[in-house]
Amino acid sequence: MPDNFEDVLYEVADGRATITINRPDRLNAFRRQTIRELAEAFEAAADDEAVGVIVFTGAGERAFCVGGDVRDPTRTAAEKRSLHHLHDRLANGIRNNGKPIIVKVRGYCIGGGNELNVLCDLTISGASGKFGQAGPKIGSAPLWWGCQLLPQVVGEKKAREILYLTRQYSAEEALAMGLVNAVVPDEELDAEVDRWCTQILRRSPQGLRLAKIAMNSATDQLYSAVQHGLEMVALNHVYGPEPAEGIASFQEKRPADWRKFREDQGPEPG
Repeated sequence: MPDNFEDVLYEVADGRATITINRPDRLNAFRRQTIRELAEAFEAAADDEAVGVIVFTGAGERAFCVGGDVRDPTRTAAEKRSLHHLHDRLANGIRNNGKPIIVKVRGYCIGGGNELNVLCDLTISGASGKFGQAGPKIGSAPLWWGCQLLPQVVGEKKAREILYLTRQYSAEEALAMGLVNAVVPDEELDAEVDRWCTQILRRSPQGLRLAKIAMNSATDQLYSAVQHGLEMVALNHVYGPEPAEGIASFQEKRPADWRKFREDQGPEPG
Protein backbone atom coordinates (compact mmCIF):
# COMPACT_ATOMS: atom_id res chain seq x y z
CA MET A 1 0.00 0.00 0.00
CA PRO A 2 1.44 3.42 -0.95
CA ASP A 3 2.27 5.36 2.22
CA ASN A 4 4.67 8.09 1.11
CA PHE A 5 2.47 10.13 -1.19
CA GLU A 6 2.32 13.92 -1.17
CA ASP A 7 -0.03 14.72 -4.07
CA VAL A 8 -2.35 11.71 -3.86
CA LEU A 9 -4.49 10.16 -1.13
CA TYR A 10 -4.97 6.37 -1.23
CA GLU A 11 -7.43 4.47 0.92
CA VAL A 12 -8.87 0.96 0.86
CA ALA A 13 -12.07 0.08 2.74
CA ASP A 14 -15.04 -2.22 2.16
CA GLY A 15 -13.76 -3.52 -1.16
CA ARG A 16 -13.20 -0.02 -2.55
CA ALA A 17 -9.92 1.73 -3.28
CA THR A 18 -10.33 5.51 -3.30
CA ILE A 19 -7.65 7.47 -5.17
CA THR A 20 -7.79 11.24 -4.68
CA ILE A 21 -5.71 13.94 -6.35
CA ASN A 22 -4.89 16.07 -3.32
CA ARG A 23 -3.91 19.47 -4.73
CA PRO A 24 -7.11 21.49 -4.17
CA ASP A 25 -5.19 24.78 -4.02
CA ARG A 26 -4.19 24.14 -7.67
CA LEU A 27 -7.65 22.82 -8.68
CA ASN A 28 -5.99 19.37 -8.58
CA ALA A 29 -3.75 20.20 -11.54
CA PHE A 30 -1.13 17.49 -11.87
CA ARG A 31 2.64 17.78 -11.95
CA ARG A 32 5.25 15.08 -12.61
CA GLN A 33 5.05 13.83 -9.01
CA THR A 34 1.25 13.61 -9.18
CA ILE A 35 1.36 11.42 -12.29
CA ARG A 36 3.95 9.10 -10.71
CA GLU A 37 1.92 8.76 -7.50
CA LEU A 38 -1.31 8.15 -9.43
CA ALA A 39 0.38 5.40 -11.46
CA GLU A 40 1.61 3.75 -8.26
CA ALA A 41 -1.83 4.04 -6.66
CA PHE A 42 -3.64 2.40 -9.58
CA GLU A 43 -1.00 -0.35 -9.70
CA ALA A 44 -1.44 -0.96 -5.97
CA ALA A 45 -5.22 -1.19 -6.37
CA ALA A 46 -4.82 -3.62 -9.28
CA ASP A 47 -2.62 -5.92 -7.19
CA ASP A 48 -4.78 -5.81 -4.05
CA GLU A 49 -7.16 -8.78 -4.02
CA ALA A 50 -9.30 -6.99 -1.42
CA VAL A 51 -10.17 -4.28 -3.97
CA GLY A 52 -13.11 -4.87 -6.28
CA VAL A 53 -13.80 -1.35 -7.52
CA ILE A 54 -11.82 1.91 -7.65
CA VAL A 55 -13.16 5.43 -7.05
CA PHE A 56 -11.06 8.20 -8.60
CA THR A 57 -11.71 11.79 -7.50
CA GLY A 58 -10.21 15.16 -6.62
CA ALA A 59 -9.94 16.88 -3.25
CA GLY A 60 -12.15 19.85 -2.45
CA GLU A 61 -15.35 21.13 -4.03
CA ARG A 62 -13.98 23.12 -6.98
CA ALA A 63 -12.45 20.55 -9.31
CA PHE A 64 -11.79 16.93 -10.13
CA CYS A 65 -8.73 17.95 -12.17
CA VAL A 66 -7.85 20.77 -14.59
CA GLY A 67 -4.94 19.00 -16.30
CA GLY A 68 -1.25 19.80 -16.17
CA ASP A 69 0.07 22.46 -13.79
CA VAL A 70 1.62 25.28 -15.83
CA ARG A 71 3.75 26.18 -12.80
CA ASP A 72 5.61 22.87 -13.20
CA PRO A 73 7.48 23.54 -16.48
CA THR A 74 9.37 20.97 -18.51
CA ARG A 75 12.36 22.63 -20.14
CA THR A 76 13.88 20.07 -22.49
CA ALA A 77 12.63 17.48 -24.94
CA ALA A 78 14.23 14.75 -22.82
CA GLU A 79 12.36 15.92 -19.72
CA LYS A 80 9.10 16.10 -21.66
CA ARG A 81 9.62 12.62 -23.08
CA SER A 82 10.36 11.27 -19.60
CA LEU A 83 7.14 12.84 -18.33
CA HIS A 84 5.23 11.21 -21.17
CA HIS A 85 6.59 7.83 -20.14
CA LEU A 86 4.96 8.49 -16.77
CA HIS A 87 1.70 9.43 -18.52
CA ASP A 88 1.94 6.17 -20.46
CA ARG A 89 2.44 4.23 -17.24
CA LEU A 90 -0.61 5.88 -15.68
CA ALA A 91 -2.83 5.23 -18.71
CA ASN A 92 -1.77 1.57 -18.70
CA GLY A 93 -2.46 1.41 -14.97
CA ILE A 94 -6.02 2.59 -15.65
CA ARG A 95 -6.87 0.67 -18.82
CA ASN A 96 -5.13 -2.60 -17.89
CA ASN A 97 -6.24 -2.52 -14.28
CA GLY A 98 -8.82 -5.29 -14.56
CA LYS A 99 -11.15 -3.56 -12.10
CA PRO A 100 -13.95 -1.05 -12.79
CA ILE A 101 -12.90 2.56 -12.15
CA ILE A 102 -15.53 5.17 -11.30
CA VAL A 103 -14.63 8.85 -11.68
CA LYS A 104 -16.40 11.06 -9.14
CA VAL A 105 -16.56 14.68 -10.33
CA ARG A 106 -17.27 17.93 -8.57
CA GLY A 107 -16.48 21.15 -10.39
CA TYR A 108 -13.97 21.35 -13.21
CA CYS A 109 -12.94 18.33 -15.28
CA ILE A 110 -10.92 20.10 -17.94
CA GLY A 111 -7.95 19.39 -20.22
CA GLY A 112 -5.84 16.52 -18.94
CA GLY A 113 -8.46 16.04 -16.25
CA ASN A 114 -11.02 15.19 -18.91
CA GLU A 115 -8.49 12.88 -20.58
CA LEU A 116 -8.28 11.02 -17.26
CA ASN A 117 -12.06 10.94 -17.26
CA VAL A 118 -12.33 9.32 -20.70
CA LEU A 119 -9.60 6.79 -19.81
CA CYS A 120 -11.69 5.45 -16.93
CA ASP A 121 -14.73 3.15 -17.08
CA LEU A 122 -17.60 5.10 -15.53
CA THR A 123 -18.23 8.70 -14.49
CA ILE A 124 -20.70 10.08 -11.96
CA SER A 125 -20.85 13.85 -11.72
CA GLY A 126 -22.34 16.30 -9.32
CA ALA A 127 -24.44 19.05 -10.85
CA SER A 128 -21.44 21.38 -10.49
CA GLY A 129 -19.40 19.37 -13.03
CA LYS A 130 -17.82 21.27 -15.93
CA PHE A 131 -16.20 19.30 -18.76
CA GLY A 132 -14.02 20.21 -21.73
CA GLN A 133 -10.61 20.34 -23.39
CA ALA A 134 -8.21 23.29 -23.53
CA GLY A 135 -5.51 22.20 -26.01
CA PRO A 136 -5.92 24.66 -28.95
CA LYS A 137 -6.57 27.45 -26.45
CA ILE A 138 -2.96 27.09 -25.26
CA GLY A 139 -1.27 26.10 -28.52
CA SER A 140 -1.48 22.33 -28.26
CA ALA A 141 -3.90 19.40 -28.44
CA PRO A 142 -4.95 16.62 -26.03
CA LEU A 143 -2.85 13.85 -27.58
CA TRP A 144 -2.63 11.74 -24.40
CA TRP A 145 -5.69 9.64 -25.34
CA GLY A 146 -8.01 12.67 -25.64
CA CYS A 147 -8.01 13.05 -29.43
CA GLN A 148 -7.95 9.28 -29.76
CA LEU A 149 -10.69 8.27 -27.31
CA LEU A 150 -13.14 11.18 -27.36
CA PRO A 151 -14.55 10.21 -30.80
CA GLN A 152 -15.20 6.71 -29.43
CA VAL A 153 -17.04 8.13 -26.41
CA VAL A 154 -19.12 11.00 -27.83
CA GLY A 155 -18.95 10.48 -31.61
CA GLU A 156 -16.61 12.13 -34.09
CA LYS A 157 -18.61 15.29 -34.82
CA LYS A 158 -19.08 16.12 -31.15
CA ALA A 159 -15.44 15.29 -30.39
CA ARG A 160 -14.32 17.74 -33.05
CA GLU A 161 -16.55 20.42 -31.53
CA ILE A 162 -15.08 19.77 -28.08
CA LEU A 163 -11.50 19.84 -29.36
CA TYR A 164 -11.73 22.74 -31.82
CA LEU A 165 -13.92 25.17 -29.87
CA THR A 166 -12.63 24.35 -26.36
CA ARG A 167 -16.02 25.06 -24.83
CA GLN A 168 -16.93 24.01 -21.31
CA TYR A 169 -20.00 21.81 -20.91
CA SER A 170 -22.28 21.41 -17.92
CA ALA A 171 -22.73 18.05 -16.26
CA GLU A 172 -26.15 17.68 -17.90
CA GLU A 173 -24.67 18.45 -21.33
CA ALA A 174 -21.91 15.92 -20.67
CA LEU A 175 -24.58 13.35 -19.75
CA ALA A 176 -26.49 14.00 -22.98
CA MET A 177 -23.36 13.39 -25.09
CA GLY A 178 -22.34 10.24 -23.21
CA LEU A 179 -19.29 11.73 -21.50
CA VAL A 180 -20.69 10.81 -18.05
CA ASN A 181 -23.02 8.06 -16.85
CA ALA A 182 -25.08 9.89 -14.24
CA VAL A 183 -25.58 13.35 -12.75
CA VAL A 184 -26.88 14.01 -9.25
CA PRO A 185 -26.96 17.02 -6.92
CA ASP A 186 -23.54 17.55 -5.37
CA GLU A 187 -24.82 16.71 -1.90
CA GLU A 188 -25.97 13.29 -3.16
CA LEU A 189 -22.79 12.47 -5.11
CA ASP A 190 -21.01 10.41 -2.46
CA ALA A 191 -24.11 8.31 -1.79
CA GLU A 192 -24.70 7.72 -5.51
CA VAL A 193 -21.11 6.60 -6.09
CA ASP A 194 -21.42 4.30 -3.07
CA ARG A 195 -24.56 2.72 -4.59
CA TRP A 196 -22.75 2.03 -7.86
CA CYS A 197 -19.78 0.55 -5.99
CA THR A 198 -22.06 -1.69 -3.93
CA GLN A 199 -23.72 -3.05 -7.06
CA ILE A 200 -20.37 -3.68 -8.79
CA LEU A 201 -19.06 -5.51 -5.72
CA ARG A 202 -22.00 -7.92 -6.07
CA ARG A 203 -20.68 -9.01 -9.46
CA SER A 204 -18.05 -11.60 -10.38
CA PRO A 205 -14.49 -10.15 -10.28
CA GLN A 206 -13.50 -12.44 -13.15
CA GLY A 207 -16.55 -11.47 -15.19
CA LEU A 208 -15.79 -7.78 -14.70
CA ARG A 209 -12.15 -8.25 -15.67
CA LEU A 210 -13.08 -10.16 -18.82
CA ALA A 211 -15.64 -7.52 -19.79
CA LYS A 212 -13.13 -4.68 -19.33
CA ILE A 213 -10.43 -6.46 -21.35
CA ALA A 214 -12.87 -7.27 -24.16
CA MET A 215 -14.30 -3.76 -24.35
CA ASN A 216 -10.80 -2.24 -24.39
CA SER A 217 -9.67 -4.44 -27.27
CA ALA A 218 -10.86 -2.12 -30.07
CA THR A 219 -9.49 1.11 -28.59
CA ASP A 220 -6.23 -0.62 -27.61
CA GLN A 221 -5.47 -0.35 -31.32
CA LEU A 222 -5.14 3.42 -30.78
CA TYR A 223 -2.00 2.95 -28.68
CA SER A 224 0.37 3.71 -31.56
CA ALA A 225 -1.49 6.96 -32.29
CA VAL A 226 -1.04 7.96 -28.64
CA GLN A 227 2.71 7.30 -28.85
CA HIS A 228 3.04 9.40 -31.99
CA GLY A 229 1.02 12.16 -30.37
CA LEU A 230 3.10 12.20 -27.20
CA GLU A 231 6.30 12.46 -29.21
CA MET A 232 4.93 15.40 -31.19
CA VAL A 233 3.86 17.15 -28.00
CA ALA A 234 7.30 16.55 -26.45
CA LEU A 235 8.91 18.49 -29.30
CA ASN A 236 6.18 21.09 -29.70
CA HIS A 237 5.98 22.06 -26.04
CA VAL A 238 9.70 22.59 -25.75
CA TYR A 239 10.46 24.26 -29.06
CA GLY A 240 7.10 25.55 -30.24
CA PRO A 241 6.30 29.28 -30.06
CA GLU A 242 2.55 28.68 -30.02
CA PRO A 243 2.53 26.73 -26.73
CA ALA A 244 4.79 29.44 -25.29
CA GLU A 245 2.24 32.11 -26.26
CA GLY A 246 -0.69 30.03 -25.03
CA ILE A 247 0.82 29.34 -21.62
CA ALA A 248 2.03 32.93 -21.21
CA SER A 249 -1.44 34.28 -22.01
CA PHE A 250 -2.98 31.91 -19.45
CA GLN A 251 -0.52 32.93 -16.74
CA GLU A 252 -0.91 36.64 -17.56
CA LYS A 253 -4.72 36.35 -17.70
CA ARG A 254 -4.97 37.84 -21.19
CA PRO A 255 -6.27 36.63 -24.56
CA ALA A 256 -3.67 34.76 -26.59
CA ASP A 257 -2.49 36.59 -29.71
CA TRP A 258 -2.64 33.96 -32.46
CA ARG A 259 -2.53 36.55 -35.28
CA LYS A 260 1.26 36.41 -35.51
CA PHE A 261 1.06 32.71 -36.37
CA ARG A 262 -1.15 33.33 -39.40
CA GLU A 263 -0.25 34.87 -42.72
CA ASP A 264 -3.25 37.19 -42.48
CA GLN A 265 -2.40 39.78 -39.82
CA GLY A 266 -5.94 41.12 -39.62
CA PRO A 267 -7.79 41.60 -36.33
CA GLU A 268 -8.40 38.58 -34.15
CA PRO A 269 -12.08 37.48 -34.33
CA GLY A 270 -14.15 38.47 -31.31
